[in-house]
Amino acid sequence: MTAGKWDDLAPRLFSAVAMVGIGALGVWLGGLWFHGLIAIVVGLMVWELVTMLDSARSKSPLILAGVAALVSLVAVEIPPAFALPLLLMPSMLGLGRMEKGGVTYAVFTAFILLAGYGLMTLRDDFGLTWMVWLLLVVVVTDIAGYFAGRLIGGPKLWPRVSPKKTWSGTVAGWAGSALVAAFFISATRAGVGLIGISIAVSMASQIGDIAESAIKRRAGVKDSSRLIPGHGGLLDRFDGMLGAALFIVIAGQLVGFPPGAQ
Repeated sequence: MTAGKWDDLAPRLFSAVAMVGIGALGVWLGGLWFHGLIAIVVGLMVWELVTMLDSARSKSPLILAGVAALVSLVAVEIPPAFALPLLLMPSMLGLGRMEKGGVTYAVFTAFILLAGYGLMTLRDDFGLTWMVWLLLVVVVTDIAGYFAGRLIGGPKLWPRVSPKKTWSGTVAGWAGSALVAAFFISATRAGVGLIGISIAVSMASQIGDIAESAIKRRAGVKDSSRLIPGHGGLLDRFDGMLGAALFIVIAGQLVGFPPGAQ
């Protein structure tokens, strides 16, 4: 009985190591290598989303996923003013093709495309340091929330959609992101405003996580797919990163980034 609880440990560990290794290599190399990796991830996420919302049409997922991946590659190479309508094109193409949840598809696909674009431009424009900052904020938010939620417990954040998430874990995620910001303030020329931005990014990652949970609940599925052994799908693993990257796209237009380091 006890051994059965650990049957999936090996595939989970192997998948985790593979994901970390591939992701770290892509982030380190940057440029076209990173763009290609993000385009593949974007395409697979759109494929997962369509599969959840449009199970009756076998061709839609592959077509829309291919368009999303191609759009991601092209958008980052052209001026932003022309990239924006291109990034929304996959949403428009699939809006009327969904078996259920056409609006959900259109909105979440736009989030996926804009988040992928945000990750690519962050790496291109600000370099490895700030890409690592974003990754650490998201990871620390998740880890701090996990342990605080289980050690402290308390009121649930939104039990109907995400029954395991607590307010204690949510606040712990914000505190963890502030600590990440404090480290980067000491290591770079960024100002104290980075603390506020990091907490907001932490919140955005939590919203992304909950939004993906709501879509799965509406679709009646436990995981977005079975692409990653022991982990489910890419949307299951990177929903928080979607929210964080999308927020960076917006925040970059509102405040100087990194704050105080211009």
